[in-house]
Amino acid sequence: MQDTTRIPVTAAVLAGGRSRRMGVDKTLLPFDGEPLVARVSDIAAQVCANVMVVTNRPEALVDAGLPDAVRVLADEVAYQGPLGGLVTALGAATDEWVLALAADMPWLEPSVVRALWDARDGAQVVLPTSEKGPEPLLALYHRSCLSEASRVLESGRRRLVAMLPRVKVVEVSLDTLRRVDPELRSFVNVNTPEELADVRDEAVGAESSQTPRVSVIEVGTRCSRGMPAERPITVFLNDEEIATTQGTPEDLADLGIGFLVAEGFLADRDALQSVDVDQKRGLVYVRSSEQAPADVAERKRYVTSGCGKGITFASIGHARGIEPVVSDASFTCDAVYDLMGQLARNAAAYRDTGGMHSCGLGVGGELVLWREDVGRHNALDKLFGRAWLDRIPTRDALLLTTGRISYEMAVKAAKAQVPVVASRTAVTDLAAEIAERAAITLVGYARGGKLVVYTNPHRIEQNEEGV
Repeated sequence: MQDTTRIPVTAAVLAGGRSRRMGVDKTLLPFDGEPLVARVSDIAAQVCANVMVVTNRPEALVDAGLPDAVRVLADEVAYQGPLGGLVTALGAATDEWVLALAADMPWLEPSVVRALWDARDGAQVVLPTSEKGPEPLLALYHRSCLSEASRVLESGRRRLVAMLPRVKVVEVSLDTLRRVDPELRSFVNVNTPEELADVRDEAVGAESSQTPRVSVIEVGTRCSRGMPAERPITVFLNDEEIATTQGTPEDLADLGIGFLVAEGFLADRDALQSVDVDQKRGLVYVRSSEQAPADVAERKRYVTSGCGKGITFASIGHARGIEPVVSDASFTCDAVYDLMGQLARNAAAYRDTGGMHSCGLGVGGELVLWREDVGRHNALDKLFGRAWLDRIPTRDALLLTTGRISYEMAVKAAKAQVPVVASRTAVTDLAAEIAERAAITLVGYARGGKLVVYTNPHRIEQNEEGV
């Protein structure tokens, strides 16, 4: 039986490098729909009591989808390599032992960490080794190493191995670790676009054998890979300019309709007369027998926390007055994960660029609709716009999103009367408050074999064997 208890270790995910060989910040490269640093943190949290990420750019991790319990620390001395990150971690750890982890190890096996823990036997450092040398970036360090590590760092040396001669080390051979990780996948690093391509090929082979570990999405340089397109898009209703947002210039009719429905300008599907798109200039012209309010030009617009330039006419106060959702729909944990997988497989623009958000609508266990955009609020407007145009009912549906659920996302879901909303990443407190009032079941962090139900949990059913 697999050991699921967590050991008294603080995992320190070291994410402070410059990623020169990759050309971009590799810790934020997407693996199976989440940044690499979030994936490594998720795995570490399965086996370690505490997890921290040590970085030189904490602000870059704000939207990285890290679990709430993960601490983000700035390197005490910037850009001093893994040794500098370890010194910061040893000084801040809440446990006697620290597990140093590189942030580019997507296939870390918890069983390897447990094997290192079991081998410590009075050591200060438990170090995997092979004929090629030590592996200091998947190793255990006791907090008593702090003084020696600091002295080495102050001397101008930046390699972790420079401190090893002065501390008690227990070496664990990689051959020993093969017993729990036969292919030693835990030690695979991704440093260059070529290595990333190799790992992707390996992942494709694993998927074909029905035993996938991770789906790897290649990110190259500007020349080798497409970049997300972002343009200003202006929506008109009966020749009255309503709003301009920043978004991806695809599915503009869906975006325009979805925005107008979400903001309350359109309600009667039978009143819609036409939708015309000027693709080149990013203009969406909607005609309806429903008229735009006479004071639309003077109405106050709110800039949301969405990606790009998110705009809404609804304040927090307005949002709290939304009618509660009435639905008997419920979903098992397996159904949520299956639909998330369907969304990931259909998110073509995300795979091509790595910089997009996806939203999907699950009905009867099938992903019936999905849309993508550089802005998560735009992706949602596109999704609901197409559903409204095609008269797809949403009252018993599951809404899926790869992006953070903030208050405006919860408001849009409530207006569409969607009973359950699930995200791969975070939920804000305002979104949870609105979802609670609107009788919406809000699910976050649906990944890594777990999910967090924030509101109205009665619509999420346990699997027969549990979550």
